[in-house]
Amino acid sequence: MAHLFDTLPKQRGIISDIARACRITPGAVSQWSRVPAERVLDVERVTGVPRHELRPDLYPAPTIAPAPSPHHENDEECVA
Repeated sequence: MAHLFDTLPKQRGIISDIARACRITPGAVSQWSRVPAERVLDVERVTGVPRHELRPDLYPAPTIAPAPSPHHENDEECVA
């Protein structure tokens, strides 16, 4: 698993922004090796980093279902 600070955007003040959203000190955020489970949604909202990247152990990556085919099995011809 990547370290928290490798996952976050390299943006000035991001630690302070996270701390403010979580109502904790920037020093507390700096001690995290990963986002605590109860803080994931706040960090996602502030940083834009999806929850499945912040904590893949808690939030599996979404799977993309294949798009339905525009062709139907019983149609003789397909109209585009």
